[in-house]
Amino acid sequence: MKRIYLVFIALIGIGIFSSCNKTLEDMNEDTKHPTKVPGNFLFANAQKALADQVASPNVNINNWKLWAQYWTETTYTDESNYDVVTRDIASNKFRIYYRNILRDFKEAKDIIGKEETAGDAEVAEQKNRILITDILMVYTYQRLVDMFGNVPYTEALDIENISPVYDDAFTIYKDLISRLDTDLAGLNDAYGSFGGDDLYYSGDVGMWKKFANTLKVKLGITLSKVDKGLAQKTVESAYNKGFGPGELCQLVYLSGINANPIYNNLILSGRHDYVAANTIVDIMNNLEDPRRYAYFTLIDTSSNPEVPKLAYLGGKYGYSSAYTSYSHIPNTNVDAGERLPTDVDGSNVADETFPMVLLDYTELCFYLAEAAERGFSVGGSGEEWYNKGITSSMDFWLGRHYSSTDVASMTADYLANPDVAYSTAPGDWQEKIGVQAWLAFYYRGFVGYTSYRRLGYPVMNLPPSPPEDAGNAVPRRITYPIAEQTLNAASYAEAASAIGGDFLKTKIFWDK
Repeated sequence: MKRIYLVFIALIGIGIFSSCNKTLEDMNEDTKHPTKVPGNFLFANAQKALADQVASPNVNINNWKLWAQYWTETTYTDESNYDVVTRDIASNKFRIYYRNILRDFKEAKDIIGKEETAGDAEVAEQKNRILITDILMVYTYQRLVDMFGNVPYTEALDIENISPVYDDAFTIYKDLISRLDTDLAGLNDAYGSFGGDDLYYSGDVGMWKKFANTLKVKLGITLSKVDKGLAQKTVESAYNKGFGPGELCQLVYLSGINANPIYNNLILSGRHDYVAANTIVDIMNNLEDPRRYAYFTLIDTSSNPEVPKLAYLGGKYGYSSAYTSYSHIPNTNVDAGERLPTDVDGSNVADETFPMVLLDYTELCFYLAEAAERGFSVGGSGEEWYNKGITSSMDFWLGRHYSSTDVASMTADYLANPDVAYSTAPGDWQEKIGVQAWLAFYYRGFVGYTSYRRLGYPVMNLPPSPPEDAGNAVPRRITYPIAEQTLNAASYAEAASAIGGDFLKTKIFWDK
């Protein structure tokens, strides 16, 4: 595992060049405090902001771990009941994704493109940096579309335009695929890119190509119910160039001010806002899933004779759940007494340095299992890719705590469970893949929530007081920011009408 060190933006004063023919404009320029931030720093800042947003469990900006029903709340249960209005969560998401992430990526591209280069190597590296930045913009835009539906795209990121139009979501998807094709065609892994300023891959262009191909599969499989031809073409052109076993894209956090946001919110804050949700714990208990050890803590249930003294127990989703009565999200130091074996590296979900995964081989395997069942040629059957996905997930989660021999043994036992084995597990292929993909995507709330929306599994629990516009069900999207109704009224109204109404129950175009 590579440890990537975060970059801090430190602008260094530059020398004053004397000249006998300075203009007045030159004399007024503050050369010791340049207004231009180097492109590499903006790129790194945007990477950090993106990973933080994906990781954060802060209910003001990220409710997906709740909506995926991995966690539930202890006292304040508004977000578990799909209240997105009180905190105006959508506005915060727009601000972070457009201003803190996409805008910095765009500015990085613009600045890098204007850098002076000398020689073929510098030209190639400059091009690689621009294309890698664009790949991460594609990743970010897909998340926005999958959250809201139609979103600002062609007119987004222009600070002079405060009323951008909302583009058709399907059209955006097709353009994102086209952008990835262009980016992949232009990347040259014979040269470098960002070096240490790349917080994910340290400038490894070959890994960025694998990331882009894996992302392309993700875009393609998401279109499978809308445009099967495009979906198949997209997936088949990229699947064998994506991640291999153990490969992934992640940000490894550091101790101190650059700690994982999960640690900051769950441990450093001293707050006890979340416990495990019964939705996931009940399923894992029924399957005797060994990843419970990595996902949650054991809880002393001496007062409940119906369960073992030490057990994994989830709070009822959407209801107030006392912190001391249910399993928690593990932290090595705080929860040492609630762990079983000795940790290999002491890495648990709520630890300072636990990495945030943006995309990985596990995710690719489950997409390819689905692709195989849809008749795509992806080098293996649905069952083969399903087994690889589960194995990859076990390696990631259990490999932190057990020897490789023990992990292999636990994985084999799990795959042999009649309720897990592909030939005997309950339901059709959508249910088999849907349940196991959702379990594997744990702590990546939005990925798990989107997998549920796409495949329909597992069966979710209904909280006690969902809003009316959710249709008495799990929401299919998040509604647009409240401010858009006044600040960008015409574009908002057009977008709301185009998608079938700005409601939680409105489905994204691919949600068939």
